[in-house]
Amino acid sequence: MAFNKIGILVAMDSEFALMKNLLVDIRETDFHKKAVVGRVGGKLVGLMKTGIGKVNAAISAIELIDGFAPDCIINTGVAGGIDRSVDVADIVVGATTCYHDFYAGEVADHLLELGFPDEIPANKQLLDSLRSQSQVNPSVKIGQICTGDQFITNNDALEVIKNKRPAGLAVDMESNSVAHVCFMRKVPFVSFRVISDTPWVDNQAQQYADFWTSAPQKTFNLLSDLIEQI
Repeated sequence: MAFNKIGILVAMDSEFALMKNLLVDIRETDFHKKAVVGRVGGKLVGLMKTGIGKVNAAISAIELIDGFAPDCIINTGVAGGIDRSVDVADIVVGATTCYHDFYAGEVADHLLELGFPDEIPANKQLLDSLRSQSQVNPSVKIGQICTGDQFITNNDALEVIKNKRPAGLAVDMESNSVAHVCFMRKVPFVSFRVISDTPWVDNQAQQYADFWTSAPQKTFNLLSDLIEQI
């Protein structure tokens, strides 16, 4: 499948400004939420800032799908590391995404009973393009991104998530809510996140502050490569 119209969702102003630098022939638009549309090579790209959290992200995904009709959606930005195999400035590509704070009782068949998978797989074509990057760049890790409305600031909170989602490599506040919408609307989706901090270290706050000086550029570079490949 050719992805000629690409939707990009980010959570924060700093991420939006960085990703906007990818685009040429930019015009501002409004899909009930403000967005910009531009081009990267031969691709038409719609870029929107979601705001932080699951509901903001889900609303933005719906507005982008309805207003822009993208061939796929890419969600990117920052995340916390929740596995000791990842370091600050590594990039975690979500082969699957899931909620770490969702509980609807003992559900035998998540898809059948609740209408969406417990773990939502990324689109294979998008994932394969990013997987090729991981083969030449050891800082790109393929794994699970866990989403919840919590900013994880200590190791105790991390352990709760890891006990529930042992395969998780990263934790954020948006990825799986966008995946959920894309699953329902049948839009190909992938998320990848650069690791900003790791809760098991003593200097987590300083980690997060230092991270913003250079590491977000890595997501910009990976996104640029991905758009060229797909």
